[in-house]
Amino acid sequence: MAAPAQQSSQPVGGKRKGKAQFFPAKRARRCDAGGPRQLEPGLQGILITCNMNERKCVEEAYSLLNEYGDDMYGPEKFIDKDQQPSGSEGEDDDVEAALKKEVGDIKASTEMRLRRFQSMESGANNVVFIRTLGIEPEKLVHHILQDMYKTKKKKTRVILRMLPISGTCKAFLEDMKKYAETFLEPWFKAPNKGTFQIVYKSRNNSHMTREEVIKELAGIVGSLNSENKVDLTNPEYTVVVEIIKAVCCLSVVKDYVLFRKYNLQEVVKSTKDSQPHPKLGNGKEAKLEPDGKLNQSDPAEGKNNQQVAPESSEELGQRNPRSETPAGSEEEVKPELESQVSEGPTSNENEIS
Repeated sequence: MAAPAQQSSQPVGGKRKGKAQFFPAKRARRCDAGGPRQLEPGLQGILITCNMNERKCVEEAYSLLNEYGDDMYGPEKFIDKDQQPSGSEGEDDDVEAALKKEVGDIKASTEMRLRRFQSMESGANNVVFIRTLGIEPEKLVHHILQDMYKTKKKKTRVILRMLPISGTCKAFLEDMKKYAETFLEPWFKAPNKGTFQIVYKSRNNSHMTREEVIKELAGIVGSLNSENKVDLTNPEYTVVVEIIKAVCCLSVVKDYVLFRKYNLQEVVKSTKDSQPHPKLGNGKEAKLEPDGKLNQSDPAEGKNNQQVAPESSEELGQRNPRSETPAGSEEEVKPELESQVSEGPTSNENEIS
């Protein structure tokens, strides 16, 4: 029996088979519930900067926000699947009404899966955005910083700054102007007024400059009420502008200077730790001794160059006998100078006598 003929590997028509194409897998998304997966216009939340460890930053943010969120708004309520609204129990002849009800049930179940705090892709390295739902982010963050400022208790390790974001819009100058006109009204429109400053930060965006954004926003604040004044030292309100790619994040916060620019690492430090060490006249750093004396921190110069203040006036008189004699009139001083010049250099004993 003859063996079956082997089929030719070359396809009919003489055409070669194309190479297989491989595409990279899609990046895993953080948000497993309903809603958007990344920062976009129309959201509220908290913008958090960290130090090279975003995963740990998200964990610390959840722990901190849930702790103070439960304190302000009560514990978060979850609904089991058995308690979720189901479709129509009885038979419904109207198909259109049944479809509408089913769509409403799907939307309701999606809203129930949304958490109070949800991490999202921010679009920048070392920056995390936590979307908030049903709370006011500026009040929550202010409450956190106020408590940490009073207790001086450090609760985070990798989180640096925590900025509330009350509104977002497209990061184009015309869109920002239109959005800011209504966004800034609760704080600056008459009869409301106050001193203010504007802080600006841009990431992964280069089609706007800092000067033009601050100029436009300051003009809007001035047009809302002519009594609004700029104060860069200790303003009542601080307008925070954070731009990431094509999204502009806005907020108006209080106590921006007092809470060290909303930095969680700096706000827990005492006043002594935050102040720089005093410097001596030669530009070298000086240290404060336990008894309040100033001492140079230069070991190369040795102990002979250390300046120590005398403890009492008696000790000062023993070290410098000249200081004991009161200063006389000009007529008494001049003869001494003339005699010293005429006699030339003398020994130390003659000068002291």
